Amino acid sequence: MITKELGNGVTLDMIAIPGGTFMMGSPKGKGSDSERPQHQVTIKPFFMGKYPITQAQWQAVMGNNPAQFQDSPQNPVEQVSWKVAVEFCQRLSTQTETEYRLPSEAEWEYACRARTTTPYHFGESISDKIANYGCNMNGTTSVGQFPANAFGLYDMHGNIWELCQDNWHDNYEDAPTDGSAWFSGFSTIKVIRGGSWFNGPWDCRSAYRVRFDPYDTYNDVGFRVACGGART
Repeated sequence: MITKELGNGVTLDMIAIPGGTFMMGSPKGKGSDSERPQHQVTIKPFFMGKYPITQAQWQAVMGNNPAQFQDSPQNPVEQVSWKVAVEFCQRLSTQTETEYRLPSEAEWEYACRARTTTPYHFGESISDKIANYGCNMNGTTSVGQFPANAFGLYDMHGNIWELCQDNWHDNYEDAPTDGSAWFSGFSTIKVIRGGSWFNGPWDCRSAYRVRFDPYDTYNDVGFRVACGGART
């Protein structure tokens, strides 16, 4: 793990994600059409945020706090658009002299699964003992309250939707197989992953994906950062 100081006692923990090959998406008969065809992707080693970006981290870099759920500075930041999340990454890169970015969709799913093939990294089902979802908490909760996956990442299912770099595509026909972000096509719509405090079990699966306008803001959408890895 690498820890970066952001000032005023605020830090950013980045987890080393080992490279590897996995089957991205869902096989026939499972999941949604947008999750197919299931295909093999090879991921280069990279670093990913241990947690979604918190309100404290956002404040340290951007100097404000747009979040609705401000119960704790350790709650994930929300009410941020894809465009502003990219600006955060740029400012963070300048501040720390390390190049940060949003993860590619393939990197996100690979990191979420952590070498598992079940719907969730913790198995076939989800409960409020292991994730914040389904309005059980009526909002976001502080990061790290629920068990981490095998890579050491927290809150990959529920709590907050997470923004990815990629443009939205309706399915995986001709998708990259090297872990890079998929920008081809004319769409400017982006992708979010992981489900949130508001969503049900289906939306929180490792393979589930949703289209997202890069200018929209919601109280259940945030992000985590990545660095290194595939050229994107």
